Amino acid sequence: MSRSSDATESAPRPRSRADAEAAGAAGAGATAVPSGVAAAAVLEQAAAAAPGAAPARRRQWGAERRSEPLSIVHPTPSSRKIALGRIGIVVTVLAWLTYIVTTILRQFANNPNAGFRFQIEATSYLIVVTFLTFSALMYLLARQGALYRFRDHRRVPRGELDRHFAHHEEGITVLVPSYAEEPAVVRATLWSAALQEFPNIRVVLLLDDPPHPKDPVIRERLDTTRALSFEIESALLEPSTRATAALAAFEADLAARDTGTPPSCDDLPPLIAAYEAAAVWLEDMADAETVGDHVDEFFVDLVLMGLARELRLTIYALDAALVQEQCPEPDRIRELYVRLVRIFNTRLETFERKAFASLSHEANKAMNLNAYISLMGQRWRKEQVATGTVLRPLADGEGGDDDDILDVTDSTYLLTLDADSLLLRDYCLRLVHLLESPGNERIAVTQTPYSSFRGAPTRIERVAGATTDIQHILHQGMSYYGSTFWVGANAVIRKQAVEDIVEVENVGGFEIKTYIQDRTVIEDTESSVDLGTHGWTLMNYPERLSYSATPPDFGSLVVQRRRWANGGLLILPKLWNQLRRRRHLREQVLAREVLLRVNYMASIAWASFGLLFLLAYPYDSRLLSPVVFLAAAPYFLAMGSDLRDCGHRFSDIFRIYGFNLVLLPVNLAGVLKSIQQAFTGEKIPFVRTPKVKDRTAAPGLYVVIPYLIVAFSLLTLARDVLDQNWGNAVFAGLNAVLAAGAIRAYIGIKNSLVDMWLGVLNWLYVAPRTKKVEESKVVPKTAAEADWSSILYHGDRRLNRDLRSGNDRRRRAGVR
Repeated sequence: MSRSSDATESAPRPRSRADAEAAGAAGAGATAVPSGVAAAAVLEQAAAAAPGAAPARRRQWGAERRSEPLSIVHPTPSSRKIALGRIGIVVTVLAWLTYIVTTILRQFANNPNAGFRFQIEATSYLIVVTFLTFSALMYLLARQGALYRFRDHRRVPRGELDRHFAHHEEGITVLVPSYAEEPAVVRATLWSAALQEFPNIRVVLLLDDPPHPKDPVIRERLDTTRALSFEIESALLEPSTRATAALAAFEADLAARDTGTPPSCDDLPPLIAAYEAAAVWLEDMADAETVGDHVDEFFVDLVLMGLARELRLTIYALDAALVQEQCPEPDRIRELYVRLVRIFNTRLETFERKAFASLSHEANKAMNLNAYISLMGQRWRKEQVATGTVLRPLADGEGGDDDDILDVTDSTYLLTLDADSLLLRDYCLRLVHLLESPGNERIAVTQTPYSSFRGAPTRIERVAGATTDIQHILHQGMSYYGSTFWVGANAVIRKQAVEDIVEVENVGGFEIKTYIQDRTVIEDTESSVDLGTHGWTLMNYPERLSYSATPPDFGSLVVQRRRWANGGLLILPKLWNQLRRRRHLREQVLAREVLLRVNYMASIAWASFGLLFLLAYPYDSRLLSPVVFLAAAPYFLAMGSDLRDCGHRFSDIFRIYGFNLVLLPVNLAGVLKSIQQAFTGEKIPFVRTPKVKDRTAAPGLYVVIPYLIVAFSLLTLARDVLDQNWGNAVFAGLNAVLAAGAIRAYIGIKNSLVDMWLGVLNWLYVAPRTKKVEESKVVPKTAAEADWSSILYHGDRRLNRDLRSGNDRRRRAGVR
């Protein structure tokens, strides 16, 4: 029987149940399967051999070799690491102060007649350096908080979790918003949610696709996705029925015993058999899975086989107890039976808001979630009107035909989960336990910031995944200082908390409730501020229990990062109002919390503009100083250390710098969109990240600008060499080399040429104008032709209006 600590998941899964048993006999789950490059070759062969499997993405040179995920529990940092982190913070502050005194103030003192231009240059350079140093300092501060949390974290033992949830009554609803996703991606996400060890769990797939597509390919994909909930619930019926029957048999036997009967080892063989059957079922499912890429491998190894290994670890312990004739108490045995029941006893369903005309049809994830949350805890009657189906609330005791009734169960907790994310088996268990622990009554949202899937087949996915893993650490540290932000890929939410921040609007005669704001495309950040305003807090759980996909090509990455860069500036006024309200209530607001929050929301803006100034403007060489590099050194050294701890390379700090250079126009575009929205008040379209097997073409402008950065850096290098401005020359040369390397590695020369050519064609192509025909205000129809139901419903003969467009009058940019 395979054994593995639940704190680590580093070994690839055995390929069969026999392999698992052999590995267990060898001890501690030591499995002899290929890893690294060999594992990638095995995956490619398996994908090629699998009938009907989608072709695996070709692995690039320089892609990630290891596919083993990091440990669930972060390693305890040493005292030396923590001390070096403190020294780095001090060095950064002292170096910045030293630069002001020894360079800026000295230049002003020694050159009183330097001129207006020099004064402007010195002031602007100081501002740029100050903002960049501030961001570096916030990185070090958040990282230090993460080290403290990792040092102090103690994992809740399995027995305590079993005891806490043995008679648990509260329920959780998992909401999986999905739009135009591949069915295989959604399927894995639903399975990871369905296998959560929680006593009362319901998984709802919120399909946001148009309900009646005309394209047969899209319709087939939609039908396949719709069927997933039924397929998974049907598959779970067998192990669920078996586990429920085993628990019932044990409770019946226990009830027939005399009071005070000592524990009997006769209870263990049936329990072991129940766990064995559950583990075999999971292993058989894992063996039947098609492994086409690194995400599929993760699903099989960590979601399915990870749970199977935990069950076999329990079997190992029960076998040992049986051999030693030291039997657990009946209550403990019952808890172990209950655990099996809650693993497989999951209800799944699918909900499509666009099938109902009375719900918001705004094209974003937030309103997809809001539409369903607004229905929870109530019964609704489906009523056919001229524009489609609307939902009317049913009064208490009112009945009707079951087919016309929509009964939406309420729950204490919500779990929002992106359709491209995967959860490890005890995500719900541990996070809800945190919410229900004493002192945590006002925590509204808890999550484990997602990590990246290992074994990325492309260079850009590997480096983007490295930045994701770094962000995981920073978010953990922000919780130490009370400045947590909700990261939308996954989170457990108290429903009571979102009820506190709900906004109600009457649109077209229907009540539209907004719990999660959709004013910006980073709805989770804005909701974090709203919750804080109402006295709620947020907390990140200091373990790795969730993973999410990273864009595998430059085109899809552009869509994601442009969305991330848009909206932070718009939320800053809300943060200011929250801080003012908290101070009015005499609540202590520490400066470090404010600084971390402001940096999180606005650093993309000032870092992008600051880098643009450094690249474009030839600053006077007298403003340069080695002290500036000394101020930046702790930041880069700490990042390199964090990358290495996350399984990446120390040298990735240079790759990430080049990565940020090619993303500079993307970040600037997102910031400028925020400024545009601030002036116009219009909602920015929510554009979802494409998730396709093939490459997504990038807009030509975002591909041209990195080439211009390289060309301008080379021009600056030549000019500074002639002027013997060696400091600027080194900086320009470094930018040219790293940006050129990033273009080749992350965009690709051939792909960039194709994208630029497509950009030119799109610019040259002009859609033919269609002559606008003025519609008659009166529709001339005979009594036999008139749409009488629409006339009675709208009370208007101009029947070309769509209620759904009027229903969502806020939808001015309905583009995904």
